[in-house]
Amino acid sequence: MIQLKSEFGEISVSSAVFSNITGMAATNCFGVKGMAYRSMTDGLVHLLRREAMSKGVSIIYHDDNSISIELHIIVENGVNLPAVCRSIMNEVRYVVTKNTGVQVQAVDVCVDSMIL
Repeated sequence: MIQLKSEFGEISVSSAVFSNITGMAATNCFGVKGMAYRSMTDGLVHLLRREAMSKGVSIIYHDDNSISIELHIIVENGVNLPAVCRSIMNEVRYVVTKNTGVQVQAVDVCVDSMIL
């Protein structure tokens, strides 16, 4: 959780907020089918529904009130992977900073699967 202080008071932003904003920003990018989650029981990658999107996002907090984000995605077959990942990184960094005011140090995109 991050605590933001101003002259008006203090705001606490939880991991769920960052995860939901990140998931929505990533899935709105071209070529992304959805967020991915690797099951511990069978080891398979599953496409997450909209309400469970936060399972595919990991937030790391830093001492200087900034965050790093790791997200797991499933992309469409035949897309340019470097271009899609670059687009996701830029979009997630912009949307999270715009909506929360928290600086994003890094966005790591892990492509877990490609589907038709």
